[in-house]
Amino acid sequence: MDASFTPEQDEIRRTLRELLHSRCGPRELRAAVDTPAGHDPALWTALAEELGLPGLALPEAYGGVGCTATELALACEETGRALAPSPLLATAVLAAPLIAALGTETQHAALLPRLASGTLTATLAVPGTALAAALALTGDNGGDWAGGGRAGGVQARRVEGGWRLYGQVDQVLDGHSAGLLLVAAHAGGFAKSRTLLFLVPGDAAGVVRVRQTALDATRPQGRVQLRDVAAELLGEEDGNDVLSALAGAGDAVAAVLACEAVGAADRALERTVEYVGQREQFGRAIGSFQAVKHRLADVYVQVQAARSAAYYAAWAVTHEERVGGLGLAQALEALRVASAEGIQLHGGIGFTWEHEAHLYFKRAAGDELLFGPVHRLRARAAEAAPLFEMSDAKEVAV
Repeated sequence: MDASFTPEQDEIRRTLRELLHSRCGPRELRAAVDTPAGHDPALWTALAEELGLPGLALPEAYGGVGCTATELALACEETGRALAPSPLLATAVLAAPLIAALGTETQHAALLPRLASGTLTATLAVPGTALAAALALTGDNGGDWAGGGRAGGVQARRVEGGWRLYGQVDQVLDGHSAGLLLVAAHAGGFAKSRTLLFLVPGDAAGVVRVRQTALDATRPQGRVQLRDVAAELLGEEDGNDVLSALAGAGDAVAAVLACEAVGAADRALERTVEYVGQREQFGRAIGSFQAVKHRLADVYVQVQAARSAAYYAAWAVTHEERVGGLGLAQALEALRVASAEGIQLHGGIGFTWEHEAHLYFKRAAGDELLFGPVHRLRARAAEAAPLFEMSDAKEVAV
């Protein structure tokens, strides 16, 4: 493994950091999350047109940049530092890879260029709170997370000329604003039920969408109701292995989220170090107190360890190694610790709504609710290893 960045990767990170520094400061961030969409359309246009970020990991044949998920993950480290609210995660990380993996050539030609240019946003709609399960991050995704043919979830039925969907999805990233919904639904009834993915325009007849109040306002979510909605099957019905595609995409999603969390943790630590160097108590900057130094040193070590794990996970995506979940667990834990220590060491101001410290803590908590929790991510990695089976075998041998 070559741990150094290529000149192209360094340029992506540098350019993106400069753009976000000028376009996504604390004031712009708060204004963006208060809009109906939950993000700044002008910033999204800049990310798409100036940097080509939505198409960074899409093939050049469809208008993308032709890079890999590794470059996308490194770019998301910078968006994580700024907590930049945008449809990037839902569009480029969740939806686009699945469309590229499962879609027909006609669907590729119709959708991928628009996704790459940023003119079309998309998201993955998974019933209930099962996004992590569907992506095989916290366990085997062969269960009944999409409804299992029973009442609840989203049900698909075949009609003349296509499919119809009925059901509700409560927690969909950018579900209230995305132009295209990639909906996971069960078809075939109870005895022969199976999970399929369907394409539904956000403004299709029968679609009702409402923005939800989310713990992390920088990750807006929507509730999507599907009332007998016409849908297009993603890919071909025969040989359409949705569960394997979701599991494959899940590892890349975890690697991207890990880098994003590391960027947020690093920025939270930076802000705290700056503050303790300025705030005085007993005639001295509190950063000169040994207890404060020790606490920040511990956070620094944890953030650097998480960065190493996240970078390795990003590298491993393109080398057929599935370590994204473990990297995500370490990164989320580092973000939680860094943001919590930041609030404590900022003192009274750290608990106020006006300060940005609570936004980093909410990002950590919100990501754990959506893609974790940490202990389940680690349990899944141990199960995949398989560490516990080896331990049992050794005990038997002894």
